[in-house]
Amino acid sequence: MPAKGASKKSHRPILLANIAQLLTLRSSIPGPRRGPHLADLAIIEDAAVLCQAGKIVSVGKTKDALRDPWYRRNKRAIHEIDCSGMVVLPGFVDSHTHPVFAAPRLVDFEERAAGATYQEIAQAGGGIRSSVAAVRKATRAALAGRVLAALNEMASYGTTTVEAKSGYGLDTKSEIKSLEAIRDAAAQWPGTVVPTLLGAHVVPQEFKDAPDAYVREVCERMIPRAAKKKLAQFVDVFCDQGAFTAVQSAKVLAAAEQHGLPVRAHVCQLSTADLKPFLKFHPASLDHMDHVQDADLIPLAQADTIAGLVPGANYFLGHSYPDARRLISAGVAVALATDYNPGSSPTPSMPFILSLACTQMKMSSAEAISASTINGAHALRLHATKGSIEPGKDADLAVFQVQDYREIPYWFAANHCAFTVMNGMLVRQQSFD
Repeated sequence: MPAKGASKKSHRPILLANIAQLLTLRSSIPGPRRGPHLADLAIIEDAAVLCQAGKIVSVGKTKDALRDPWYRRNKRAIHEIDCSGMVVLPGFVDSHTHPVFAAPRLVDFEERAAGATYQEIAQAGGGIRSSVAAVRKATRAALAGRVLAALNEMASYGTTTVEAKSGYGLDTKSEIKSLEAIRDAAAQWPGTVVPTLLGAHVVPQEFKDAPDAYVREVCERMIPRAAKKKLAQFVDVFCDQGAFTAVQSAKVLAAAEQHGLPVRAHVCQLSTADLKPFLKFHPASLDHMDHVQDADLIPLAQADTIAGLVPGANYFLGHSYPDARRLISAGVAVALATDYNPGSSPTPSMPFILSLACTQMKMSSAEAISASTINGAHALRLHATKGSIEPGKDADLAVFQVQDYREIPYWFAANHCAFTVMNGMLVRQQSFD
């Protein structure tokens, strides 16, 4: 069933007309946006987009769309929307989220406000491990309801594609349950969900003295089961202080590869790491990337791997922000994502992430939009169908009640998204409890 707020006329052809600024992000250059090309939005003014059967059919000037013989023959069947004074862009692709949890981590929040660090909270039993008991206890239906609520809220900010990780179960039964909850929620949402197995998030309490045994659990039970059930499109691992070593992480990635699952990794959030061993696995993305060594810039720029930046976590934890300008100048392809999770980035808002990218990481508004649309699609290997507004691609659009695209990151902590189109389905803006 469609999400609450979906138009009853969603399956009719949709024409968005009189668009003040249409950010198509079309490009003749293959691959993700890098360097100066990151700022190229390919804007059309007074534009129109026609969508039919879940796909974008035509893109251009409104006057040309209205003269089209097909439009004239089928005008009565088309759901036409006047987008005068509005900005339309590809729906945001949130390429890094953790939506399968049962409750917020308010104790961690208060302890951090009192001066405790991320590492201190984790060592005291808080952090990721504190979410595990509730997820293990929760029913699949309850977790699916939580995920669906998060997806709907993300859509209200213009997000149409979401990568969703497991990672708060930390045993095979609960990780599979989490992936099933993602699948159940995705079936009820008109957008696109990309499930990721993150069994290797941290070592659970029962394995604290035998981390290698837990790695074997991930490699020999979790990954094969998730692959057999076709519940995951990626496998992720958290390689950093307090999580998994580079050697342990390589075992997880190798097991994923053995079972035909592409990989991604959390790395360089709290400390530096040698990225070359990770790049051998051709990861779709390496995420956080707060502490990248100079020696890794050229290999990363030469790879198809996307550097995922998640400034919401830096904001919430009070950490320094990744040096986006350094990465972009080196030719690294960067993406932006919310890192939506209960402990370090409890935000569903991609516009807020764009604002942080502009104000704290000195990215331009255009760069931030490219990083959160077409490069996010590359981070999920969905760039053939997502991330730009072109004929033949999925009809995923975000419509903002602003005159200029730069207002999207400018109005921080505000939401000016009027509505979205997700796989051709019109979803009206709504409020959430």
